[in-house]
Amino acid sequence: MKKFHFVCRFAVALFLLLAATGGQAQESNFTPEVGQAGKDVVWVPTGEGLVETMLNMAKVTASDYVIDLGSGDGRIVIAAAKRGATALGIEYNPDMVDLARRAAEEAGVSAKAMFEKADIFESDFSKATVLTMFLLPELNKQLRPTILDMAPGTRVVSNSFDMGDWQPDQTQTLPANSAESYNTAHLWIVPAKVDGTWRLGDGQIYFIQDFQNLTGTLTLRGKEMELAGKLDGDKISFRAGDRDYTGTVAGEAMAGTFTVGRHWNAAR
Repeated sequence: MKKFHFVCRFAVALFLLLAATGGQAQESNFTPEVGQAGKDVVWVPTGEGLVETMLNMAKVTASDYVIDLGSGDGRIVIAAAKRGATALGIEYNPDMVDLARRAAEEAGVSAKAMFEKADIFESDFSKATVLTMFLLPELNKQLRPTILDMAPGTRVVSNSFDMGDWQPDQTQTLPANSAESYNTAHLWIVPAKVDGTWRLGDGQIYFIQDFQNLTGTLTLRGKEMELAGKLDGDKISFRAGDRDYTGTVAGEAMAGTFTVGRHWNAAR
């Protein structure tokens, strides 16, 4: 009887082992299909040419931390890691996550290219210096408030789809003879927040901010002048009267030069 029980236990253990092994083999054979359903979008891979274009537009270097939202098979993350960047892919489909991890290992960049199974709308990607995505316009707009709260200067690149009335700082389309059906990339630079009134010596600046674009007034010694300018991350430039101002925004202060190297600074 003891021998019978032992044989039964052995058979059950063997069955469980074979089942587990079979499951692993099935998982390793997962092959994604273009158009397969996902949580928020169907899966369509970004073409290799546009991957490189997106990373070039963001000027990705080894000092960057790249996060790809909806990373799919991991190609953008892996390409960024090959440039020396630390990169993370956030993907909801666990099979895609495993596929991407294997691809990163095969490419020899698994130390730099990481992937996690997560919902992009519940993830913290605030530490990224470069954010990439291939999502639908309505999803981009849902993410937009979070993106605008990221550090000024963060580069955001989207395959094909825009951010509504937040106009891109740069758009690039691959040549017409490109075989890629989605062949346009948009780049945004997260701007510093300067909307409102700033003290400037014995005067003041009043900025009206529309994403990276600025209008408003500059008042000096009782004289009010209209201004127009732009933000490039934490870099600010504007013209008021016959003066061209350039500077850097650092939280509640900004400083720079105007005309022939004369210095200016302002604070909220």
